[in-house]
Amino acid sequence: MEPLVVSLQTLLAAGWDVVINLLAVLIPWTPLVAWVAFWLLAVNWEKLYPVMAKGAVIGVLLIGVVMVLIWGLIAPPAEGVHHLFGLRPSNFVGKAIYVTMLLTIMALCGSVQLSGACGSLCRFPEEPDDEEGHHGHGDHHHDASHGHDEHGHDDHQDAH
Repeated sequence: MEPLVVSLQTLLAAGWDVVINLLAVLIPWTPLVAWVAFWLLAVNWEKLYPVMAKGAVIGVLLIGVVMVLIWGLIAPPAEGVHHLFGLRPSNFVGKAIYVTMLLTIMALCGSVQLSGACGSLCRFPEEPDDEEGHHGHGDHHHDASHGHDEHGHDDHQDAH
C-alpha cells in the first residue's frame, strides 16, 4: 500500500509541475489573447465596419501613431534596439512594427467575425428602436392634452 501512496504523490507532484510549466508558457501570451478575444467576440463589426469605412480608420491610424510615440518615449528597449524576426530595428521603428501588428490583428478579427466563422459566439442583441419608450418631438402627432393646439402653438403662451 505504501508504494501506491508514494506513486500517487509522485503523480500529483508531476501534474503540479506540468501546470506550473504550462502557465509559465501561457501567461506572457495573455495580453495578446485578450486583445484577440476583445476584437473578435466583444465588438460588433457589423456596426463598426461602416463607421470605419466612412473615415474612422484615419482616427484609428492617428491613435496608432500616438501610441508609437508615447510607447517609444516611455519604454525604450534596453539595448536601444528591438529583436524582431532576426532584425534589429530602432526604438520607434520597432514600436511601429508592434502597433502595426496589433492593428492588423484587430482588422483580421473583424474579417473573421464578418465572415461568420465565429458562429453563435458573436451574436449581439438587437437594439430597440429610439421611438419606443421615448417621448421626443419627432414625427408623432400632438393632441390638446399636451398644451398644444392643432397648429402646434403652445396654449400656455396664449394665456399671457
